[in-house]
Amino acid sequence: MASMSSSTDLAFDLICLAVEQGRIPGAVLGVIEPNGNRVLQHCGYAQLVPDKRLMQSDSWFDLASLTKVLFTTPRIINHHSSGELDLDSPLTSVLPDLRQYDNECWERKVTFRQCLGHLTNFPAVEPLYTYGQNPDLLRAFILQREWRSVEPTYSDINFILLGLALERIEGCLIREMNPGYGFAFSAQPELAAATEDCTWRHKILCGEVHDDNCYALQGAGHAGLFGTADTVLDYAEDLLAHSVHAKTVHELIQTPLSSTHTHGWQQAHKNWSGGGLCTDKTIGHTGFTGTGLWIDFGKGCAWTLLTNRIHPSRHVQSGIDELRRSVSDAIGAGY
Repeated sequence: MASMSSSTDLAFDLICLAVEQGRIPGAVLGVIEPNGNRVLQHCGYAQLVPDKRLMQSDSWFDLASLTKVLFTTPRIINHHSSGELDLDSPLTSVLPDLRQYDNECWERKVTFRQCLGHLTNFPAVEPLYTYGQNPDLLRAFILQREWRSVEPTYSDINFILLGLALERIEGCLIREMNPGYGFAFSAQPELAAATEDCTWRHKILCGEVHDDNCYALQGAGHAGLFGTADTVLDYAEDLLAHSVHAKTVHELIQTPLSSTHTHGWQQAHKNWSGGGLCTDKTIGHTGFTGTGLWIDFGKGCAWTLLTNRIHPSRHVQSGIDELRRSVSDAIGAGY
């Protein structure tokens, strides 16, 4: 069996190879070993165009859908614990105006728990930003839209609605909330990994949210969080130590709602991003920009792979899915 240091080095070698092959511009790998030791390694570039800028171990990343599990999920669960919402109540208990012109529609029956587990009939994603840039009217549009019903699938819409519920409960916009752990909703461009050359914002995005719908809403529950590898690992470390998170959060994020999902998170399953060498007590999540976090409660370890794989374009074959699995397996081989 490989030692922890050598298995982490092997994982990092795979990442460096992906950079050398031009599949991704750069990356930061962070690992919390079972003994509590933390390892950070980085390679490649934080930005390629218009100018090259080297990646650093403390580079800031647009965490994309990691927002769902690092911000929205624990916040929703904590409001459940405090009695401000019931996970098995419909969203209308907090958002009474959801599809308010049709009291019998299916959308009004969807519960918070179903949204957390991606067990609703909402579509995976919709180009909501193309319907307008006024964030207040866009919120109203989301609430009043007659949504097309699909078979349950992983859906941004679930967490956009959960984000709207958070805003109602807390009485402020998401970007006015404190995300904790040193996370933020933007980053200084010179410290951030660049994302895409946006076709409608007409610039390379760097330090501002890449997700189109989150940008148009000026903050949302499905995307928008920024952080470094250290901030992501700080969050994971507290989960492993069970030191800060409420008991309910710690339990529910490990409680399955389907064969692939717990409350908010993915759980270990065949061909998932966390590889095949983790225990069945592993949860994880990925982000479209090229980010990911996995926590193995069985082995007492966690790892994050943060890349800027969509810079300067998402329309390339980065091989990110394969890279995530191979990196996870390389790390898991050392335990």
